Amino acid sequence: MYLSRFLSLHALWVTVSSVMQHYPSVWGHYDVCKTQIYTEEGKVWDYMACQPEARDMIKYVKVTLDPPDITCGDPPETFCAMGNPYMCNNECDASTQELAHPPELMFDLEGRHPSTFWQSTTWKDYPKPLHVNITLSWNKTIELTDNIVITFESGRPDQMILEKSLDYGRTWQPYQYYATDCLDAFHMDPKSVRDLSQHTVLEIICTEEYSTGYMTNSKIIHFEIKDRFAFFAGPRLHNMASLYGQLDTTKKLRDFFTITDLRIRLLRPATGEIYVDEQHLARYFYAISDIRVYGRCKCNLHATGCKEENKRLLCECEHNTTGPDCGKCKKNYQGRPWSPGSYLPIPKGTANICIPSISSIGNPPKFDRIWPNISSLEVSKPNQANVCDNELLHCQNGGTCINNVRCQCPPAYTGILCEKLKCEREPGGCGPSSARGLPGPGPL
Repeated sequence: MYLSRFLSLHALWVTVSSVMQHYPSVWGHYDVCKTQIYTEEGKVWDYMACQPEARDMIKYVKVTLDPPDITCGDPPETFCAMGNPYMCNNECDASTQELAHPPELMFDLEGRHPSTFWQSTTWKDYPKPLHVNITLSWNKTIELTDNIVITFESGRPDQMILEKSLDYGRTWQPYQYYATDCLDAFHMDPKSVRDLSQHTVLEIICTEEYSTGYMTNSKIIHFEIKDRFAFFAGPRLHNMASLYGQLDTTKKLRDFFTITDLRIRLLRPATGEIYVDEQHLARYFYAISDIRVYGRCKCNLHATGCKEENKRLLCECEHNTTGPDCGKCKKNYQGRPWSPGSYLPIPKGTANICIPSISSIGNPPKFDRIWPNISSLEVSKPNQANVCDNELLHCQNGGTCINNVRCQCPPAYTGILCEKLKCEREPGGCGPSSARGLPGPGPL
């Protein structure tokens, strides 16, 4: 009896699982672009909004340092131990692998002992500022999904700015300021993300929370993505439907979490004290062992896949869209203006797929063998775009709708819905008698 009951439950679970794997969860993971459904007309495609899975974006990053010669080791130099700032017998030498600290060590696998890290030159030119810009570029629009985490091996800097770009590094906006003294460094009152709310979540703040000197348990700096999500989705991000609704309807909010590049501006190294010890300047430098950036390719809710091709990330577009971000309609599928997908309504969203062009009717583009879902795609027949009807899309000026795919216009009119006078295109334009004797508007 127990065996038969177990087998029955197992069969039920297999059935439920097979259905669920092709359908978004109740909160909308948006991991499926289309699924087959059955209607009176047979199998059809039901389209929905979709997006790639989040991943470790550091795997695809290109890093640039400014100034270019800021990495230590050329020429070799000594620096002080991080745990003991007066023990200054460590060496950085770019020509020796064991003593080199190149930029790629910011992104290698962690967990080794001792840690591997990038390191700058020391502050030997004090009082000239020790400024370093570390630019992370993806050549692709990225939507952040988790905290940005930077691990320092030199003590966290006294002053730092995290910046973002949405236009491939042409312009920059601050993401967050970091300082031991925000008022002195940036003329800003110190705040933390906990001081924000739904209404102020986009505020650029300066925090003193992550700026301390040589402490072994104080290596990490965060830019808190999840804490900002929590204002809409709850402390444990259980109410993702609320967050998706806000992202869908508030462009500024969605843009806030979207980047093409990040820039870490290191303005003053960790000193651990008020005054700089000019007798031991080898104590002061920057060293970063790890940078973590998690996100997904922005595909405008038209793709679940994102592939690397010729060292560039590209969305694997669906919904008859194309482009690096699925930002336009394919050729022959421009029957209406391109539009991004929508998270709403939860859980499937709205696909807003591109439909066949008017010019392609009669020589239709190739479709899937299973026809699209007519009601959701605004397609009246397979291979044909719904151009006109007798309810909403009326042919104007006496035109007649032919099979929902074109308007047959009176001789003096043209346009998709017979909305234009032909004479408007002629050299002399339309005279006062151009429309005389023409039929009146079609029935409403």
